[in-house]
Amino acid sequence: MKKEKRLPDPGVAQLVIAGWTGRDEAALKKHIRELEELGVKPPKTTPIFYRVAASLLTFADEIQVSGPDTSGEVEFVLLQGAKELLVTVGSDHTDRKAETLSVSLSKQLCAKPIARDAWRYAEVRPHWEKLILRSWIFEGKTRTLYQEGEVSAMRSPEDLMQRYGGLKGGWAMFGGTFAAKGGIRPAPRFIMELEDPVLKRKLRHEYAIRALPVEG
Repeated sequence: MKKEKRLPDPGVAQLVIAGWTGRDEAALKKHIRELEELGVKPPKTTPIFYRVAASLLTFADEIQVSGPDTSGEVEFVLLQGAKELLVTVGSDHTDRKAETLSVSLSKQLCAKPIARDAWRYAEVRPHWEKLILRSWIFEGKTRTLYQEGEVSAMRSPEDLMQRYGGLKGGWAMFGGTFAAKGGIRPAPRFIMELEDPVLKRKLRHEYAIRALPVEG
């Protein structure tokens, strides 16, 4: 069995969030409509790439956010090292209230948790499209499946990197997400998972969301 690579430090020099990366036009339109219902303007292009502060990337098991209007999104995350490309699982946690004003701003306002372990992309590239992403949220004491699907629903890493102009050493890119089952909504805890059914292994990370009071 292939071994996971332990990430020594979440710090990166550049962090990119790839948005609206779906290959399925129907599913992509569904996600756009889902966000439009929240007052979010549709993107100018698909896919689209948002630069956010590299310091937002974190291994934290708890993040603090401003107010109650945030939620997570499970995504594969590409990490370009000096010698090889790694892949892990992360959450593009987003401020949904701010998203109605500016998507770039909404993504900048929240930390981006990722798993502490990663896989070498070369190990999963031959069966990449069989990988599965899932997320769960807690509603009260109940754990609810929030998102699930194969990464084949999104554009491939090669496609995204080529469209962005490549990833240099120390850069990271989030690869896009699925529509939420039951609609986008906040939760006090978010669990995310990337499964490799061929090599029979999983990457998982769980974090709590602590909403800070908004005073003005």
